[in-house]
Amino acid sequence: MASRNTRLMRCTPDDLFAVLSDGWLYPVWVVGAARMRDVDAEWPQEGTRIHHSLGVWPVMLHDTTEMVEWDPPRRVRLRPKAGPLGRGVIRFDVRPHGDGIAVTIAEEPVSGLPALLPGILWRPLLRLRNHECLTRLAFLAEGRREEREAGELEARTHTPDPSEGSASPQAESDAAEAEI
Repeated sequence: MASRNTRLMRCTPDDLFAVLSDGWLYPVWVVGAARMRDVDAEWPQEGTRIHHSLGVWPVMLHDTTEMVEWDPPRRVRLRPKAGPLGRGVIRFDVRPHGDGIAVTIAEEPVSGLPALLPGILWRPLLRLRNHECLTRLAFLAEGRREEREAGELEARTHTPDPSEGSASPQAESDAAEAEI
């Protein structure tokens, strides 16, 4: 069973998806991601990847995250892969709530050490981490809304809608296995 967190954000789905579509922002809102190494040119098209590192110098682990599902304004599904730490599946569900949105993040390990451990050990750690991830994501998306409303928005003025692409068979299999 996946770890789940929900946060209310004072922004539109488009504000959130514009932030998620900028792969270079990944280490700004993902706890543990230390730096970006590359972003596939077609990101966030399904099957594309962002390449980042985890850890603290000099101990860095190269990681990739693949886009499995890009469905604005409702859902994003990602598949991070961190070498010996294994693979996971992360899903964001977005729904209207009052004058903003409710964002739920669900994450589940599907391989590596965390997947071998009982959920009672990894689920509380993921809940804490993802609480902070949603807090950071809210700062970015709500800040984007404020810039947009003030007429000062200069970057990512719209949410990309890549029309083609598909996730790798391994990513699709991981997503099906995680059932999130």
